[in-house]
Amino acid sequence: MDSTKKRSDCPISCSLDIWGDKWSLLIIRDLMFKKECTYGDFLKSAEKIATNILASRLQTLEENGLIQKLAHPESKAKVLYRLTEKGIDLLPILIEIHLWADKYSTIPEEIKPIIKETKKDKEGFINLMTKELKSSIR
Repeated sequence: MDSTKKRSDCPISCSLDIWGDKWSLLIIRDLMFKKECTYGDFLKSAEKIATNILASRLQTLEENGLIQKLAHPESKAKVLYRLTEKGIDLLPILIEIHLWADKYSTIPEEIKPIIKETKKDKEGFINLMTKELKSSIR
């Protein structure tokens, strides 16, 4: 269900309406590299997202089919979030953002191995990571 109101029919505009705010790609990033996260995991990220913003972004991402909620295996009070296939398909965009940032910014040490692997064989890295992510949703 696509509940996001479109500003125009431009593909870039429509995409940004779903994940182009300040927080959504960071949520997707966390799910991309950790596979599954709880609400509390997102709150612990270095960017310090406010709880009301987090709840809103998670709802938007879920309504637009980029993430899904799962029952937590250890706690009925918790929910696990995981990327859907639609969310996983954002991996090439995140990789390109990493490469752009590597060119123009200082990169944290923990990100450098990902960038190094990507530069060796970008297509191969994206294919391998996509396969890993998709195997966790089947």
